[in-house]
Amino acid sequence: MTVRDEVLGMLTDPFMQRALVVAALVGLTAPVIGTYLVQRRLSLLGDGIGHVALTGVALGWLAGNALELSRQDALALPGAVVAAIVGAVAIEVVRARGRTSGDVALALLFYGGIAGGVLIIGQAGGTSANLVGYLFGSISTVSTGDVWLTAALAALVLAVGVGLRTALFAVSQDEEFARAGGLPVRTLNLLIAVVAALTVTVAMRVVGLLLVSALMIVPVAVAQLVSSSFQRTMAVAMTVGVVVTVAGLSITYWEDAAPGAMIVVLAIGLYALTAAFRPLLRRRRPSPVRDPHPQLDDDVQITAPRTA
Repeated sequence: MTVRDEVLGMLTDPFMQRALVVAALVGLTAPVIGTYLVQRRLSLLGDGIGHVALTGVALGWLAGNALELSRQDALALPGAVVAAIVGAVAIEVVRARGRTSGDVALALLFYGGIAGGVLIIGQAGGTSANLVGYLFGSISTVSTGDVWLTAALAALVLAVGVGLRTALFAVSQDEEFARAGGLPVRTLNLLIAVVAALTVTVAMRVVGLLLVSALMIVPVAVAQLVSSSFQRTMAVAMTVGVVVTVAGLSITYWEDAAPGAMIVVLAIGLYALTAAFRPLLRRRRPSPVRDPHPQLDDDVQITAPRTA
């Protein structure tokens, strides 16, 4: 069998078709919210939300048992969505009110989410082994319904993350300046937290809850090596995300390896290569004019209020 026949076989396989669609959606959406998290220095927020989502997965199992559904995990993804949103909003409220530091709030999410998930899954009649697929990704279990739900969540994330990038960037860059400009800072902060929660649940089946933060952050880190503006950084990060997710999943079609781990390794490898060749690219380029606001594009600005 030739390489062409093998590629056609992969593309015509219904399982791989569903998996590739979900992988591409995840690669496209995860770096969008990751760009804002990097700007806000909250790169580990995805990990904290992912741990809380694990509790939601277990609650979904418990609800599936109570409703006697044919698939015990039919409500796992909706449960993860609800729990992730609640956890993200809670940590944003704690952070905004300053009752505890951000790292302590994240630690509470880390430990509470894992402990809650393990305890509740036991009450649902399962074991901790049932959670492994959600922790490390289990794209082989993606159904047609999961594809449609993932597509809907991805569309929402893109609509908010790309459509409101001007306001969200302003809040991520300088909250005080954004507040002076008349922006609803508290609402936008909560919106970023909710979109981050949706992103985590979208990527859950592909890379797993333990690795989802890598897919949100590493493509952004790659993009920052070759881009100086916020808008271009987001665009490059989205491209990198799609490339590594589709490539990683395609490799595991022929090689026996975990798709989530392969995707993250490819992303980190691409970062290492880009960092290694970056000095060579700088030598060939003419020295640019220094910009006092290198992360600010012409279309990403807010105006301060007029003074009397």
